[in-house]
Amino acid sequence: MSSAQLRRLVLALPWLWLALFFLLPFLLIMKISLAEMRLGVPPYTDLVETTADGARHFAITFDNYRALFADSLYLKAYLGSLRIAAIATMCTLLIGYPLALAIVQSPGKWRVTLLLLMVAPFWTSFLVRIYAWIGMLRPGGVINSALLTLGIVDEPIQFLHTDGATILGIVYTYLPFMVLPLYARLERLDAVLLEAAADLGATPLRAFWTVTLPLSLPGILAGALLVFIPAAGEFVVPELLGGPDTLMIGKVLWSEFFSNRDWPVSAAATVALLVLLVAPILAFQALTQDREART
Repeated sequence: MSSAQLRRLVLALPWLWLALFFLLPFLLIMKISLAEMRLGVPPYTDLVETTADGARHFAITFDNYRALFADSLYLKAYLGSLRIAAIATMCTLLIGYPLALAIVQSPGKWRVTLLLLMVAPFWTSFLVRIYAWIGMLRPGGVINSALLTLGIVDEPIQFLHTDGATILGIVYTYLPFMVLPLYARLERLDAVLLEAAADLGATPLRAFWTVTLPLSLPGILAGALLVFIPAAGEFVVPELLGGPDTLMIGKVLWSEFFSNRDWPVSAAATVALLVLLVAPILAFQALTQDREART
């Protein structure tokens, strides 16, 4: 095999992976979203129907997408998902940026150890970690017991089954996705730039605002996308830590798929969510290309 053929093969593997595990499932979801609900297996009609005389015609409907605008439940779910995902993303940034900066500024021999400690929770089951938070946040849990023992409160505080608990669970779950891109970006920054800023009379805080922060923007944007996109479609965290008023699109999709058995409307809601989340990805790509063109 020549080097050119080997190169084409290497480049073809990622495209094959995307076609098998993204494009084909997406086309299937798109097909279901254009069908009608029915009682049977599968619980949706075919897009091509055959009449009694053998003629075939397309049976495509957009009623499922119209239902998303007609029912306020979906709008509230989308807005709730975007709100909670945005707050959680901001919280992970506020926590993750100082953490990534501290790891970068630590001695070289400790960096790998600190990164391993940060991702160590990923070595345990995701559900086990969420149930651990349930044990800490419930009225008789560790946090309320400590507050009662110290006399800070007179009765247990309702931490569990709230929007705050959902945001806390998302921040805890996706924090490494913010720290790792930030660390990769901050680790590449040239220390000479900060030394030059200091020589010009800039204080450490001013050097951070004028040098470190602007140069780390690509890492911030990458981390924000890695957190925001999966958080917007999160199901497990709001289901276990959130309350009945914590309305997110992941919970709505679960209910439509498995409780109502309305696969077409669920598929339409999934496609709409994907289109909604593609916008920040395209914006990030355009911003990255613009920065690269200017530099």
